Amino acid sequence: MLMPLPATLYRLLTEYETLLAEETAASTTPGSQRLHDVAYTLCVSTGTREISDALDTARAYLARAGATPLSDRRVITSPPKPPASAVTSSPAAGNLPHGLVSLASTAHRADER
Repeated sequence: MLMPLPATLYRLLTEYETLLAEETAASTTPGSQRLHDVAYTLCVSTGTREISDALDTARAYLARAGATPLSDRRVITSPPKPPASAVTSSPAAGNLPHGLVSLASTAHRADER
């Protein structure tokens, strides 16, 4: 079964618990639409039909994945740049990083055989 990213599951679980705590503190009987929506999304995301099963499954999955709150994670905004020595300027490579060849040059070589 496909599972969502741990960060997504963590966000859903946190949002559900926050909304539930707010409703419990306010002593409101009918559940808010947002709480219902998050509960539904948790059930779909975990492949369950009951919110209690979804919460158990989500917590177990996050424990296995070693998920931590997003604030504890290092965020990578872009891939690291390759060192200047990794880029070649040979005509065959077409200024691609070392070891990569364009599809056009590969097709051309196949025609020559």
